[in-house]
Amino acid sequence: MRQILIAAAVGLTVTLLGTPIAIRLFRVWGWGQRIREDGPHTHLEKMGTPTMGGTVMILAIVAGYVVTRLVFTTVTAAGVAVLLATVLLGMLGFVDDYIKVRRRRSLGLSKTAKIVGQALVAVAFGAVAVQAANVPTELSFVRTTGLDLGVFFYVWVFVILAASSNGVNLTDGLDGLAAGSSIFVFSCLTVVGFWALRHFDVYRINHALDIAVVAAAMMGACAGFLWWNAAPARIFMGDTGALAIGAGVAALVLTLNVQLLLPILGALYVTESLSVILQVGSFRLFNRRIFRMAPIHHHFELGGWPETTIIVRFWLLSGACAGIALGLYYADFIGTGGLD
Repeated sequence: MRQILIAAAVGLTVTLLGTPIAIRLFRVWGWGQRIREDGPHTHLEKMGTPTMGGTVMILAIVAGYVVTRLVFTTVTAAGVAVLLATVLLGMLGFVDDYIKVRRRRSLGLSKTAKIVGQALVAVAFGAVAVQAANVPTELSFVRTTGLDLGVFFYVWVFVILAASSNGVNLTDGLDGLAAGSSIFVFSCLTVVGFWALRHFDVYRINHALDIAVVAAAMMGACAGFLWWNAAPARIFMGDTGALAIGAGVAALVLTLNVQLLLPILGALYVTESLSVILQVGSFRLFNRRIFRMAPIHHHFELGGWPETTIIVRFWLLSGACAGIALGLYYADFIGTGGLD
C-alpha cells in the first residue's frame, strides 16, 4: 500500500508543480493550441492556449514509478512494458502536436502515420509483455478465459491500444474532460492491481503490485494536471497526453488480464468513439447526420448545454462505469469462493 501511495503522491506533485512551469515555457515557445475550423465557434476563444501539457504528465508518471522503485527496489518487466507503451505513444502524440504548432494548423500526422506508429508500439509492448513479463496470450474478462489467441494476441494488443488511445483522444475535446474521467479509470485499475496482489491464489499475477504502482502514478498525474486543465483550462494535454493516457489504460488492462472489462470501465471513451463512427457512417451512407456534431460532447454543446455541465455529467458517467466495472470484478471474485 505504501508503494501505491508514494507513486500517486509523486505523480500528483510533479504535475501540480511542473504544469505552471510548462505553461510559461510553452507560451514563450509559441506552443499554442490550433482550433478546428469546423468545430464549435465557442472554442475559437481557446486559440493559443498552451498545448502539449501531456509532456508533464508523462514525466510525472515516470517519476512516480522511478521514485517508488528507488525506495522499494522491486521492478518487473510488466511495469516497464506499461511505461514503454505510455511513453512511446506519448512521443507519437508529441510529434503530432509539434507539427500542428509548427505549421500553425489543426492537422498533424496523417491517419496512416498514426496507425503505423500505434502498430509499432503495440508490437514493442506485446513482445516485452509476453516474452519478458510472461503475460498470458489468452483472452480475458476479469481473469483469463482459457481461449489462447496465440500469435493473434499481437493483433489483439494493437486493437485494444489503438481503440483506447483514439477513444481518449476523441474524449479530450472539453477542458478537463479526458483528465477527470481518466482519474476514475486509473483509480479502478489501481484497486484491481492491489486486489490481485492480495489474492494471488485466485488471479496468479506475479506483477500485480508493480502494475498497481504504475496505475497509481497515472492517477496522480491526471489529478495534478486537472488542477490546471479544469475549465477554463490554462493548458491542454494535446495528443501527447491523450495518446499516452490511452496507451496506459490499454497496457494496464492487458497486464492485469481484464481486457474485456475495458468497454465497461472506459464506457465514456467508447461512447465518444461510437458517436464519431455513427456520424461518419450515417453521413456517407444516407447523407444525414445523427448528431449536431461529433464527438457527442459537441452535440450537447450545440444543444445549449454549458461546457462545465457536460464535463461534470460525463465525469459522473465515467465514475459510475468505473464503479460497475469494480462491481463485476468483485462479483467474479465472490463467484470463485474467494471469501471462503
